Amino acid sequence: MSSFRILRSMRMSAVVHDRPIHLLDHWTRSNSQNLGNLSLRSWLHGSQIQRHGNVTRPDPGTGIKLHFKDSKGNLLKTIEANEGDDILSLAHEHDIDLEGACEGSVACSTCHVVLSPEHYDLLPEPSDDENDMLDMAFGLTDTSRLGCQVHITRELDEMTATLPSATRNMFVDGKKPTHH
Repeated sequence: MSSFRILRSMRMSAVVHDRPIHLLDHWTRSNSQNLGNLSLRSWLHGSQIQRHGNVTRPDPGTGIKLHFKDSKGNLLKTIEANEGDDILSLAHEHDIDLEGACEGSVACSTCHVVLSPEHYDLLPEPSDDENDMLDMAFGLTDTSRLGCQVHITRELDEMTATLPSATRNMFVDGKKPTHH
């Protein structure tokens, strides 16, 4: 029996608002059972759904300025951002070489950036998950943050994000070849 048939014959259920629902039935039917703000994806995934990559470029001269520098301090590019954009998405939008292997799910340290000290102090404290990933970052400093977790605000205008000279991708770098 194919895995598709096994999945279709499986009956997944959960309790929402003290009422049992069948997730696959809800998934395949139109909204006949009310889940409120919940979706199948949020029930099947324990982590918060991240929205990265939806960057709209502001009109020239109206955005918040962000400077990207390489590890030697050379200016790579100055861009303009909207409030709420994250550094990883902005880097990708403007073709700046910031990896982001986990796509902003706080599961790697490849979007590690070093921020200007005066702007670092304006940010909220990093979460425990972010600190855990930063512990594995190459070239960690006192003002290091994950680019996917830094959201731009007006107070961060003229901030500098310096890219480290290397990154550590634990899956690729730590992968041991296996013999078949």
